[in-house]
Amino acid sequence: MSGRAELARLIDQAANIAVFTGAGISTESGIPDFRSPGGVWSRMKPIYFQEFISSEEKRREAWTRAFSGRAGWTGREPNAGHHAVARLVARGKVGAVITQNVDNLHQASGVPADKVIELHGNASYAKCLSCHTRHELDDLKRAFEATDAIPTCRECGDLVKTATISFGQSMPEREMLRARAATLACDLFLVLGSSLVVYPAADFPILAKRRGAALGIVNREPTDQDVYADLVLHDEIGPTLSEIVP
Repeated sequence: MSGRAELARLIDQAANIAVFTGAGISTESGIPDFRSPGGVWSRMKPIYFQEFISSEEKRREAWTRAFSGRAGWTGREPNAGHHAVARLVARGKVGAVITQNVDNLHQASGVPADKVIELHGNASYAKCLSCHTRHELDDLKRAFEATDAIPTCRECGDLVKTATISFGQSMPEREMLRARAATLACDLFLVLGSSLVVYPAADFPILAKRRGAALGIVNREPTDQDVYADLVLHDEIGPTLSEIVP
């Protein structure tokens, strides 16, 4: 049986799939990953959370990057892999989509927002760091361009930041708890496009396996967790899932 046929069998047999996505599913939409040569962090140094909090200069740099789109995280369209995941969700096969991505492409592909668990936040909008009021980037950009003033919260006046989790910032507790619950509840944990090197998120596949779920990994490069998986495919995600989930 081919690898794709075996993956199709695992998906068909599963009643509750936890899908776990990393940068590899979104590179097929033209979004750069973080760590590879030519990736985001090879082109610009990350701004740590404490730098953002303590330095007006760093906040200005962060907002200039966000409004320019230099990181390339926003403005792209979902690809065949995202749409295949959305079809699995619509068919009732997927309990949750746990993602390390910040590009909003699962929601854009039609996955209901309450099914998407964003471990590293979302780059398509901003939030107040104190009262958590949501701010739309277009509104903040217009004000920034008009006044050159660094964005602050319209409700409480405190610092506003893109709704991503920066280096040095605590992982979102609610999302981590939701991801853990989805991992424990699934009977198939399906990794799509993650190198599984960023912890604590990379603990979830092993947790699922220990609780008796099948583990499938689709990623172009080998991962350290391939040895634990029931199925490993070093393949493109979009073409693979399009064939399996027509």
